[in-house]
Amino acid sequence: MWSLEALGRVRLSRHFFMRDFLYSEIGNFHRVQNLPEKPDLAIETGRALCQTLLDPLEETFGRIAVRSGYRSPELNRFGNEHGLNCARNDHPLECHIWDRGEENDRIAGASVVIPWFADQYERGRDWRDLAWWLYDHVPFSEVWFFPKLCAVNIAWRPVPSRRIDSYIAPRGRLLAAGEAPGLSREDRAALYVDFPPFRGIDLPVAPGNWTRMPQG
Repeated sequence: MWSLEALGRVRLSRHFFMRDFLYSEIGNFHRVQNLPEKPDLAIETGRALCQTLLDPLEETFGRIAVRSGYRSPELNRFGNEHGLNCARNDHPLECHIWDRGEENDRIAGASVVIPWFADQYERGRDWRDLAWWLYDHVPFSEVWFFPKLCAVNIAWRPVPSRRIDSYIAPRGRLLAAGEAPGLSREDRAALYVDFPPFRGIDLPVAPGNWTRMPQG
């Protein structure tokens, strides 16, 4: 039996804990609990999301901000029924409910902001520069871009569909699932040539064991 305290302390990856994804403005304001019905499955898919997609972002661009992470079926249903920008629970692209599906039907996603890119976006940079960087560097399944701070909904699946959509002009679908990009790798890379090196943050490597030096 998971307690909320124990659940929040679960480490999903090098940089993220389950607690990072449980906060919800909808839940806090409307007093709807945001707790997984299947905690073990939520942890399993959440780990895949963080280790595969979010850790590389953090290690390339610095700290990323989680705008919306996990949503319980109850919370997501409430948000959908009250027009709070939540898709139906049974919508195939609803990525915030991590504890549903089996095997290849599993999905986990989060809405994140990359401050390094958001600052440039606010000064007019095209969201597609980041979209193509993501396509070339991390194996996401689907991404959706939103106008506020160029937030990105990024989703993991065991078998990624590689779909890119945006609510920022030019609105619509940049890349359909399974479609080949319209730009060559070289042309895509030219759009993000000034981006930081992939996983460019130089973190010290910890030794396998620590030996305390004698004191005095």
